[in-house]
Amino acid sequence: MHLLYHSTNFPSVELAGKDGLLAIGGDLSTDRLLSAYRNGIFPWYNEGEPILWWSPDPRFVLFPDKIKVSKSMQTVLNNGKFRFTINRAFREVIQSCKTVTRKNQDGTWISPAIQDAYVSLHELGYAHSAEAWLDGKLVGGLYGVRLGKVFFGESMFSKESNASKFVFIKYVEQLKKDNVGLIDCQVYTKHLETLGAEMITRKNFIALLDELML
Repeated sequence: MHLLYHSTNFPSVELAGKDGLLAIGGDLSTDRLLSAYRNGIFPWYNEGEPILWWSPDPRFVLFPDKIKVSKSMQTVLNNGKFRFTINRAFREVIQSCKTVTRKNQDGTWISPAIQDAYVSLHELGYAHSAEAWLDGKLVGGLYGVRLGKVFFGESMFSKESNASKFVFIKYVEQLKKDNVGLIDCQVYTKHLETLGAEMITRKNFIALLDELML
């Protein structure tokens, strides 16, 4: 584990521990966050703890061309139940990602400092949100960071059955239109595996970043 101070430079991801932990400390400044993403690193820590920086191996990703849409979800996409938008409610999405209860989770890692940092990234055009609406109410969404042809997913939420899958699929469709070639899902979840996400080696992940962020 490496300690970070004032410099926004990170050690090589090859120096990460077996669990993927690379460094500790530093801050959530825009320059540091962008440097982290460009190098395949992301922050993940509990409020009240030092900032922890991770680069796991293998890495959980989705190639947009490989997204899986079940027959039941295709029906949801076609029936017009939800309305889809992009960047219409970034602050509300990140707040909902923080507060919506999830199975087998006691709390959230999205602290006020995380919220402020990603709102700043959004205002600068780096962080983006996608939303699902039902009867005028926000019922699902996701947010993350886009650099070049890579989208780094951070978190998603759902207040209505299938809302998070709906917004994810719709956003991936948009990213495909924008020629985005890789979606970083960071760590494994069964939810995203059902949608086509897969594990690749960190070496391959870093090579893809070098190619797609030019």
